[in-house]
Amino acid sequence: MRRTLEKLASERKDKEDDFAARLKEVKDKSPVDQASQERLRLEHALNGLHDVLEHEGQTPSPAKRSALSPFAKGSKAASDQHLFNQYLLTTLTEFKDLLLGNLKKMNDLTASMVDLFERQTALSDARDREWDALGSNHVGIIFKSLEWRVDKLAAECEDVNLLMKKFLLLKEKLTQLVAAVEGKELPSPAAIGEVLRPLEDWRYPAFENRYRGDQEKIRVQQRGYLPYFGGEGKVLDLGCGRGEFLEILRDNGIEASGVDLNEQMVDICLGKGLHCEWGDLLDKLAELKDGALAGIFCSQVIEHVPPAYLRRLVELAYFKLKARGVLIIETINPASLFALVEVFYLDLSHEKPIPPQTLRFLFETSGFEEVEIKYSAPLEEERLEELPVTDERAHLLNRNIDRLNKILYSPLNYAAIGRKR
Repeated sequence: MRRTLEKLASERKDKEDDFAARLKEVKDKSPVDQASQERLRLEHALNGLHDVLEHEGQTPSPAKRSALSPFAKGSKAASDQHLFNQYLLTTLTEFKDLLLGNLKKMNDLTASMVDLFERQTALSDARDREWDALGSNHVGIIFKSLEWRVDKLAAECEDVNLLMKKFLLLKEKLTQLVAAVEGKELPSPAAIGEVLRPLEDWRYPAFENRYRGDQEKIRVQQRGYLPYFGGEGKVLDLGCGRGEFLEILRDNGIEASGVDLNEQMVDICLGKGLHCEWGDLLDKLAELKDGALAGIFCSQVIEHVPPAYLRRLVELAYFKLKARGVLIIETINPASLFALVEVFYLDLSHEKPIPPQTLRFLFETSGFEEVEIKYSAPLEEERLEELPVTDERAHLLNRNIDRLNKILYSPLNYAAIGRKR
């Protein structure tokens, strides 16, 4: 929007300058001095005719004949009537020349006024467009601010609802612990862990609600992975989070379940009626029989784990998939500087970025074939704009802008997709 406003302001300024220049040009051509000269010529001709009428029957002096009528030269013997006719013809000729000149000036003035009117209309249109854009921008800012506040309140409301459910559960567990202490029984570490774990887990779902984005937007982006899971068999979502992809699979009639290490995330999924359980991803994957799954999906997880954990996850996934089974692992794209600064380093739980080439290598060395890299969440609005190509220099500058866009604003995410032999 800022670029649009700058462009409209520039167009309006050009129209103002053009109108001012044209108006000055018209003023400079004002026929004030010329009109004074023409008035003197006409008065001179009328005075000459008046002299002839006053001295009817008299022959004017040679000086007057030379000044009033060039046709009178050498015609001293001409009759008074003939001389009068010559003066009258001279006067009428002056009138005709002045009339034709004024008509031409009126035509030129009319054309200038029409041109000024057209330029004034163009200037008014440019101003209207700028004001409309400014108004729309202000309204858009207001609505965007309101939308952000509504989204923030909705996320906070969801957090409160989850916390209320969690507090009721914790209250029951604390009551049991108090009863055990009152009975002089030592609580088991597992029982204490059941109380402490929810107190730790609540923070990350709140972080995702605020910074990961609206769940519907996540579902729209993840629908691009649906065609890879069209075969028969169960799909496992490792680190299913709020369950966006599990919802997509369920809505398309694909059997799926999820696992997540965050207990509150599990509660969110269960609240949606999804199949989900709490636990470590590798542990849950290891519990399955080899060849038990048609597909494995893992989104925005591997940036949270150490390299050894990631290697083991890819290797174990290969054995748990049946023939032609698909593994999809999505993560933040470190080839995008915007993604690194605005997304990756925003989350304190992220360990290290994983380049696409590294993840492809892990897939291929673990046995997966047909490995492809799929990018998602493009940054269209943030990209630098190209210049109109008018010469070779502009063409060269656009090539450099393309290189900068690739470094700065490549898509936010990418996914490695591989099939088992």
